[in-house]
Amino acid sequence: MNIIFVLIPLSLMLLGLAVWAFFWAVRSRQFENLEVEAWRILMDDEAPSRERSAKARPDTEDRGQP
Repeated sequence: MNIIFVLIPLSLMLLGLAVWAFFWAVRSRQFENLEVEAWRILMDDEAPSRERSAKARPDTEDRGQP
């Protein structure tokens, strides 16, 4: 029964910390634009260039194949 005197203040402190973290996130505009971040994972950063893809594949002429 004595543990309840520890758990109640501890839970109130954790609740206060969660409320503070929520208001901090709102004030620092963490929830400002949720749509763009959801689409960003689906889009490619940049299109692969021909020079990089040519360097990545070895040429068949250099291997001595007929």
